[in-house]
Amino acid sequence: MANREATTYEVKNHVAYLTLNRPEKKNAINYAMRKEVQDAYVDIKHNPDIWVAIITAAGDVFCSGKDIVEKMPESDAQVMSNDELYLYLRYLYKPVICAINGPCLAQGAGFALNSDILIFSERGSMGWPQVLRGISSVSGPAMCAHAIPWTQAMSYLMRGKFIPADECLRLGIATEVVPHEELLPTAVRYAHEILEAAPMAVCAIKEAARRGEDLGYKDRVYMSRDVADRILNTEDSKEGILAFREKRKPEWRGR
Repeated sequence: MANREATTYEVKNHVAYLTLNRPEKKNAINYAMRKEVQDAYVDIKHNPDIWVAIITAAGDVFCSGKDIVEKMPESDAQVMSNDELYLYLRYLYKPVICAINGPCLAQGAGFALNSDILIFSERGSMGWPQVLRGISSVSGPAMCAHAIPWTQAMSYLMRGKFIPADECLRLGIATEVVPHEELLPTAVRYAHEILEAAPMAVCAIKEAARRGEDLGYKDRVYMSRDVADRILNTEDSKEGILAFREKRKPEWRGR
């Protein structure tokens, strides 16, 4: 992953940092970025040393959406489509924090809404301007319209208007809105607080919650019980109970 042209990526102390890095193009998603984001997602999912991930961006814009200037390849079996990336991130059962430094638009908003914790800079916003360009959207109707009240979602989606950071907080999209200079430190603080918990237990919480979205209540309860019982058999579960009895801080191993 060393040769990257549209993103930067590093793993440090169990935290993966993925940064969209085309600030001169407002971090529009071109082919190279899509491939590099995919590679990062796959590593986050399968690398046992990664317990939390942070996604952010360089420059003044988090992401302006798809690069509509660059001609994309017709098809490439090696690279996921944006829609496939949405699904991959949504069902990636590790905690993902999105630090939104500026406008977060279209496909970029789709990436954000499939994350778990959204920290907004006071300069951040979220929007789907596609209707102003004569096109429709996937992430707007599929995600925004189910994340906030219908009438609010339609008012923004049908007019192509941006949702300001403070309104994202009021509507429940944003976890927290912070001064711009505190954005990444706040995201890192959330990551470190998550690292205080057992990583497999944290992943189980996300897995049960995500899988339960498409189930009825009864099935959701039983599925969550199955996931919870599976975690009881891990080394970390035994360590957590032992540490509680011995009144000490547990030492998590992620297994």
